[in-house]
Amino acid sequence: MRTAIFKPANELVGTLLQQAVDRIDEAYIPKSGEQSKGREPLVVQGMFGTFLLMRRYFYHPGKKRGHFPADAALGLEGAYTPALARLACLEGSDETSFRQASFHLQEVGGISLSERQIQRVVGRVGQDAVNWQSRESAPGPCEARILYISTDYSGVPMRREELEGRKGKNPEGKAKTRMAALGCVFTQHKEDEQGRPVRDHESTTYLSGFQSPSDFGISLRREAIRRGLLCAPEVVLLIDGAPGLEKLGLDYFEDAVQIVDFYHAMEHLQALIETLWGKADEVRNKRRRHYWKKLLRHDGVERIIKQARKEALLRGNVAEVETALGYFVNNVSRMQYGTFRAKKYFIGSGVIEAGCRTIIGKRCKQSGMFWGEPGAEKILAFRCIHASHRLDSFWKHRLNSRVAQNDSLPLAA
Repeated sequence: MRTAIFKPANELVGTLLQQAVDRIDEAYIPKSGEQSKGREPLVVQGMFGTFLLMRRYFYHPGKKRGHFPADAALGLEGAYTPALARLACLEGSDETSFRQASFHLQEVGGISLSERQIQRVVGRVGQDAVNWQSRESAPGPCEARILYISTDYSGVPMRREELEGRKGKNPEGKAKTRMAALGCVFTQHKEDEQGRPVRDHESTTYLSGFQSPSDFGISLRREAIRRGLLCAPEVVLLIDGAPGLEKLGLDYFEDAVQIVDFYHAMEHLQALIETLWGKADEVRNKRRRHYWKKLLRHDGVERIIKQARKEALLRGNVAEVETALGYFVNNVSRMQYGTFRAKKYFIGSGVIEAGCRTIIGKRCKQSGMFWGEPGAEKILAFRCIHASHRLDSFWKHRLNSRVAQNDSLPLAA
């Protein structure tokens, strides 16, 4: 039944697109010195099958490459319609592998695209997605009470040649991953009945990259400006206490309220407890963790530091404890969680942590996967655009960029 329906649908699409090609070729005004070589065939694959298009080829004598105005105007991606290219990029980045994407397209839509074909389409369009998500945009409005900015890093397993000369944390000292940055921006209008902050529904937008924090901060600031950074009543930067991320905050969001993620703080608190007393007495450590957690939640980080130092003097492990305390000493002002909670701020980076798992981990950290940086970067860009509900905006930009190659034809509405 599906095959029977697809056949006339495919013929109709082929006829309509050929009519469009005829109009485009007739309307196109050659540039100075440009000549027409006549019409050449192209077998195009669409959602319902393949069909033949005949379109005019223009070139400059002496130059190696010319162009087909109709291909650009229709937004053809090589030999694929824009609708099929969009679907291939979506499936290729959303499924757990290109093979799974190929299987899913065949089973659900009756579309025959091999995993290699999908990979090539993603590679063809992907760099545009990478550039688009970090481009400069006009400053946007912010109607929310609070604008949040958050970022973190997650390791992506890489091919051996991508890791040459890089040091790792494993016992051999060899790196197995490259750190991918993920940033997000979201808003908050209100709190729930218990006074806890509520993230605005579908307000989160994401961006990714393999840059250092100092370079990634440029893209993150651009996204924040697009989301209303310049006019937001309050801006909160919610990050880990790593020095590189702290510098990112100072360089690009100096007026924001900086908060060290509470859950990262608790991880360091556990490490401090184990440095002081070891891991053997779990009951005592659990009691101490509960007590210090309460202090941490009520602006008591300086009391924790004082108590830990006193205990270290008694136990004779001052140097080790001071090292473990460094995280807290360096972030006292950013760990005033009682004050932050009173202002109804989020103090946990659950949004970015979940993003690292779903956007990066679900697609790029499957068993047996090893990536090249360009391929991973393109996949993550598509996943960020999709998670940000901005697929329509990206593909309209993509089509307009293609049409603009013709100069003399109108852009997409």
